[in-house]
Amino acid sequence: MAAFRCARGGLRRVLLIGLAVVAWQSAAPPARATAPTDAPSQKGYWLVASDGSVFGFGDAGDYGSAGGTHLAKPIVGMAATPTGHGYWLVASDGGIFGYGDAGYYGSAGGIHLAQPIVGMSATPTGHGYWLVASDGGIFGYGDAGYYGSPGGTHLAQPIVGMSATATGHGYWLVASDGGVFGYGDAGYYGSKGSGRHKKQIVGILATRTGHGYSLVASDGTVASYGDASFRNTHAYSKAIIGLALTPTGQGAWLAANDGTVATQGDAPPYASPPAGTANRTMVGIAGL
Repeated sequence: MAAFRCARGGLRRVLLIGLAVVAWQSAAPPARATAPTDAPSQKGYWLVASDGSVFGFGDAGDYGSAGGTHLAKPIVGMAATPTGHGYWLVASDGGIFGYGDAGYYGSAGGIHLAQPIVGMSATPTGHGYWLVASDGGIFGYGDAGYYGSPGGTHLAQPIVGMSATATGHGYWLVASDGGVFGYGDAGYYGSKGSGRHKKQIVGILATRTGHGYSLVASDGTVASYGDASFRNTHAYSKAIIGLALTPTGQGAWLAANDGTVATQGDAPPYASPPAGTANRTMVGIAGL
């Protein structure tokens, strides 16, 4: 009987030690997964036509469009959501059309506008957007704050586009003569407003850091300021309507109003002109 009790006690100790080892092993942190070093960057862009048709290329997915529906006014621009899984379209009357994960936060479609809307920019959170009119009037929705505008003042040339800062606490506007207007935390890094150039400016695109921007002209030439490194001095015979930069900032897609897209730097080429763009006028481009 004594021998049995001793054996049973020894067995109990062995079981307890075994359970402790199992508990320690289960509490140990799991091995950290090694992230792939060659994961591909998202590359691609959407084109939008004045009738609301949207065409995606590369990694830009199809989330819907206003093509084939009746529009009170033509579409004049678009903006992608920060996730790249949606986009907004804006019409010249301020009407907003959202697709994918692009939420609706309001529009200027039901108010009287002194001048038509010419562009838009999304906030970094994706929970708001700004609309800009050709007279510089700014309309913010969602978490898009108002930081000022040249609306109501005399402009030498009309505003043609805008781009938000990386923080979402400011934005730049650009006029067709290349004049740049910064509000909020949008720093001034230069402009073409005081110089001569052959073609009018059609858009502005801020860098991902928010410390620079690129201006694109209707002939495809690109001037960059601040930490924006992409430049293009080659002119095209097509009427360029905008540009989208690659994730590295070392290349760009330059979109023409007939749907053809020219590539520069490390921008990979896609079908150009895209299928379905015949007899449609492109009015905007948005990159991932």
